[in-house]
Amino acid sequence: MKVEPGKAVERPERKIPVAFIIILLVALAGGAAFWYLERQARTMQPPQTVLTPEAKAYVRNLKLSDVGMKGTDTFLRQTLVEITGKIGNTGPRRLRSVEINCVFYDPYGQVVLRERAAIVRSRSGGLSPGGTKDFRLAFDTIPESWNQTLPQLVIAQIVFD
Repeated sequence: MKVEPGKAVERPERKIPVAFIIILLVALAGGAAFWYLERQARTMQPPQTVLTPEAKAYVRNLKLSDVGMKGTDTFLRQTLVEITGKIGNTGPRRLRSVEINCVFYDPYGQVVLRERAAIVRSRSGGLSPGGTKDFRLAFDTIPESWNQTLPQLVIAQIVFD
């Protein structure tokens, strides 16, 4: 191809297929929607499970002890927060499962994360009267606005054998 002096060289136009642009926009919109909904789900309050009157009366027989917290940085530059402790059953009934709500706050006292977790499970043998079990809870999605203190631990559900 010979180019004449003073004339611009014509280059072939590269056209991006319209279908590719539409797929890209849909993927971006889907990703943004997923991120937004995931963020909202983490901070929304779940429906409150009301303890049965029987379970409410029994809560006084459950004792949390040796509760501690430690943070570990992972290789993905996330912080894994572990809460460990023991739960004791000083009452006369065998428990199949116990769940607690872990409520994390920011420095202003606002809830930044509420997560429910089982600390006694039937597959690990439940909890006998007079018995004690260790528990370990791991959290890796706590917002950075968290105040770095131990979350509030509230009994959410008790299932009797």
